[in-house]
Amino acid sequence: MDIIDLSIIIFYILLTVGVGVWISKKASKGLDEYFLGGKSIKWYYLGLSNGSGMFDISGTAWMVGILFLYGVKSFMFMWLWPIWNQIFVMMFLAVWIRRSKVMTGSEWILTRFGDDKAGKASHIIVAIFAIVSAIGFIAYFFEGIGKFMTVILPWDLTLHLGQAILFNSEQSYALIIIFLTTVYTVKGGMFSVVATEVLQYGIMVIAGLLVAGYTLIHFTDVQITSVISEEWKNVFFGWELDAQWSSKYEVFNNLINSEGYKMFGALVGMSLFKGFFASIAGPTPSYDLQRILSTKSVKEAAYMSGFTNLILFIPRYLLIAGIVVIALVTLAPEMASNTSLNGADLEILLPKIINFHVPVGIKGLLLAGLLAAFMSTFSAFVNAGPAYIVNDIYKKYFKPKATSEHYIKISHIASFIVVSLGVFMGFFADSINSLTLWITSSLFGGYVAANFLKWVWWRFNGWGYFWGMFTGLVVASLQFVLDQSKGSFVEGSWLYDLTELQAIYLFPIIFGFSILGSFLGTFFTRPTDIFVLKDFYKNVRPWGWWKPVYNAVKSEDISFTKNIDFRADMINCAIGIVWQSSMIVFPIFLLIRDYPKIIISLIVFLVTSIILKYTWLDKVRKLPD
Repeated sequence: MDIIDLSIIIFYILLTVGVGVWISKKASKGLDEYFLGGKSIKWYYLGLSNGSGMFDISGTAWMVGILFLYGVKSFMFMWLWPIWNQIFVMMFLAVWIRRSKVMTGSEWILTRFGDDKAGKASHIIVAIFAIVSAIGFIAYFFEGIGKFMTVILPWDLTLHLGQAILFNSEQSYALIIIFLTTVYTVKGGMFSVVATEVLQYGIMVIAGLLVAGYTLIHFTDVQITSVISEEWKNVFFGWELDAQWSSKYEVFNNLINSEGYKMFGALVGMSLFKGFFASIAGPTPSYDLQRILSTKSVKEAAYMSGFTNLILFIPRYLLIAGIVVIALVTLAPEMASNTSLNGADLEILLPKIINFHVPVGIKGLLLAGLLAAFMSTFSAFVNAGPAYIVNDIYKKYFKPKATSEHYIKISHIASFIVVSLGVFMGFFADSINSLTLWITSSLFGGYVAANFLKWVWWRFNGWGYFWGMFTGLVVASLQFVLDQSKGSFVEGSWLYDLTELQAIYLFPIIFGFSILGSFLGTFFTRPTDIFVLKDFYKNVRPWGWWKPVYNAVKSEDISFTKNIDFRADMINCAIGIVWQSSMIVFPIFLLIRDYPKIIISLIVFLVTSIILKYTWLDKVRKLPD
């Protein structure tokens, strides 16, 4: 580590923690200021913060690995989350959610199911899901930052207790960075999170541009095309993947075959199936939802969500594609001779490239940018998770009347508890990939059914929501335990076979259990009170199966009109997915110098942007301020 690079990193850490603590005074007025910034933060700052929060280091390391191995079509792996749930949020969900005027996702649930026993059950279960989700993501970040810092920094921080290893170097690095990030996040709440994330976004954009510029100047077209095949550059695919690499790099084709995604059409089909329901279900109760609820108005919620999509993908993929190009030219020939190559080797491509193949100065800025990526996403979850513990559990059920200072102090304690549990879970995770697949496929699989039904079906009630979410959480947690215990099962047994199955293919099972719980809970209990349903329907105005409620509202207000925008919203979402995809593939084609596809992707981006200006932006402008 050169002194210049080290100085840049130290300066960045001091600046970030300093800004976070300095601005923290604004968060001391109450919970609304602490968790939502008093709904006074400009929408474009929230959009930058939201985009920065999605630019995490664990995900970046994972995406570098899959782009390197699978080529351009690897952007389809992003549908596992699915990233285009941001398009659904942009097109209509941000407006629906912001109309509630509440603080958290679980508090929002009470506006849908009421405050009786069923409503309270649904309220508690979504708060529990939010807390479990935050803990799972903190484990995911713990795993990623530890691997990254161990490869980058030269010092061995292994801690011993007698003859035993208390923390290995990877864990020690992760604990130090997590502690520093937790300090400013806990101190300043949403104000500190947004202020530092806007700063961090700027650093990440500079890092992405520098890496992209370096690859364009330092590597020639011939060097790149001598490594990758035409199939590697092909965005289209069949049911089964063809060989992505030439015979010279057969070891990479073998790795693809062993990863479980050879049947690529099945993966994409499952991602589409899951993605549609997951996207209409809306954002999970985490930082994304907090940003929507933090906006000043319904119109600004829509603007913020659209801005998040616009600013996130091109800078991020300039960085990812730049790192991959360097890896293709400098590391691929050496890796091709490694017959024991596995998925874990791909997860450390990012820090390896930074450590050995990026020049001084750029290395320091890039490290600061990736550290910023980690700190921004981590801080977003540390702010979002405790909101549910304090506002939705402690305040509502244990101490409804207390001073703002008391609640903020409890939120500090809750933050440290959530972080500690996430770190504890991170100790037991196999890899970034295993946590990615568990979160996207299993944990979110348990969330989808109940949260899809809450928007579109009037008869779905609080008990149906509770049992749908509870069933999904139990099955998802069981899958995580089984996956971490796979070594204890006899090879060939059904339990061993279950753990060997990729998590995305377990989604229909988890979804099935969750939908069954939702229907049984709904049909064996009475409907939600009609007065609650009328208030919700008049306020949010969703489309779907709401005819009895619509008739009841119409009988009281003859001027009321139903939402008939389902078809228009779905068409906009389809256009938006193409728009979003063009922003992902454009930087990749640019850096691998595929000039015809650069032009095509740019034209697609411009055409879809113009269409969305008329079909979405003009519509948003007509919303009330």
